[in-house]
Amino acid sequence: MKYFKHTLMICGMLLTFQACSDYVDLEASEVYQIDADSYFQSEANYQAALIGSYDPLQWLYLNTLIGDIASDNSFCGGESATDVIGLQQIDDMTHYPQNDNLTSIWRWCFEGVNRVNYMEENKNKIDFDGKAALYGEAYFLRSYYYFELVKFFGGVPLITDRRLDASDTGTLQRASKEEVYAQIEADLLNAIDVLPVSQNQAGRVTKSAAQALLGKVYLYQDKFSEAASMLQNVIGLYSLVPDYGSQFLKSGENGPESVFEIQYSNESEWWDWGCPTCGEGNFGIIHNGPRAYSGPEFATGWSFNLPTPNLYNSFDEADSRRDASILDIEAWAAETGASYAEGYEHTGYYNRKYIPRAGESGAQTELNYLNNYRAIRYADVLLMAAEANARGGINEDLARNYLNQVRQRAFGNSDHNISTSGQALVQAIWNERNLELSMEGHRFFDLVRTGQAASVIDGFVTGKHELFPVPQLEVDISGLNQNPQY
Repeated sequence: MKYFKHTLMICGMLLTFQACSDYVDLEASEVYQIDADSYFQSEANYQAALIGSYDPLQWLYLNTLIGDIASDNSFCGGESATDVIGLQQIDDMTHYPQNDNLTSIWRWCFEGVNRVNYMEENKNKIDFDGKAALYGEAYFLRSYYYFELVKFFGGVPLITDRRLDASDTGTLQRASKEEVYAQIEADLLNAIDVLPVSQNQAGRVTKSAAQALLGKVYLYQDKFSEAASMLQNVIGLYSLVPDYGSQFLKSGENGPESVFEIQYSNESEWWDWGCPTCGEGNFGIIHNGPRAYSGPEFATGWSFNLPTPNLYNSFDEADSRRDASILDIEAWAAETGASYAEGYEHTGYYNRKYIPRAGESGAQTELNYLNNYRAIRYADVLLMAAEANARGGINEDLARNYLNQVRQRAFGNSDHNISTSGQALVQAIWNERNLELSMEGHRFFDLVRTGQAASVIDGFVTGKHELFPVPQLEVDISGLNQNPQY
């Protein structure tokens, strides 16, 4: 739905939590608060507030980049070793609490939480048809933002009934990771009860999207029976597109494999380098392109998030996902006559799934790529269900069936089906997740939750790097305790 233009009103008038604030509890001006108190007088007001609650999803490009840069899948890249120093440090596992990129993730996710909490504060002002389903969308969004926060930081301040404001300064405390997960589960269960099975507008949350996310939340906590049961609700409702790479093109947006997709647009002409969250475009896309590119199909970028040779070589040559996921720039240049400049940590490979493509940007190229982010794909659901069934000792036949559905699409036949069992089956599923979902921002968190991170990520310190540090501003101003060893 591209999250409309109503978001300007929501961001400017209704909220006490701004992305450019120094910390989470910033108080709104008196005139804005007066306007806010007179709001929520019609269904349209509630719909506009909901759209504003969707909007921070568009800002989470760093979450996706870090999901691969922090892992063994990609190098940070860029122009030099000091280009976006926060990402360079995360790549090298030398990051610390003064990290602008991690601070942005904290702020932007809490911005989303605060917007939903604003709706919660005003839930009972009026009634209208469809209000319960509308709040189901809001609760899904709050669970999504809190899930990102708990993945990155562990336990965080847990506020659900009101907005954070200036009175919270110095009083906030971190809830435990378990308490945050419990709230995420509660929000998703509430959402599932009231959400429709389909929506008339692309990008809006459905019942199956909430079920898929809850299944993922269960899997992250090793609740295998709950995960398998919840994900089973989604299986059969979607399908794998025959041509794997087509789903990442503009023509493949919101297709039969898309369970939940974050929408972007290139129509906004409002851009500000100090505020990459102000437009409607996908700011993350420009990071992935080759520098000084000239040639067909693609567009120039900043050469970040460079797939490693090990990732490229991990694909079987017959696997259609390799060339759909990773652009071999040297082979491409030889084939097409394209030219480019090598950046820092050049590997010869680029993220083809989320690469800048010619003609798909707006007035300000860097801020206005329209590539949607496929947040939950059906293939992910199948592999999560396979893992839950295998690791939980529930049904290995079903686990192999789901795994092999994904592999058969990749190879075009059943010659590469997996027939193993036990831990070998589990490992095959984990390996398949990386082949299927490579460069989509999942790898680091998969390695952490499955206990594999220390064995494959250079510089990873067990007991430390499972979480990222709480931003130092939050420690200094709000008195939050820091994660271990930071």
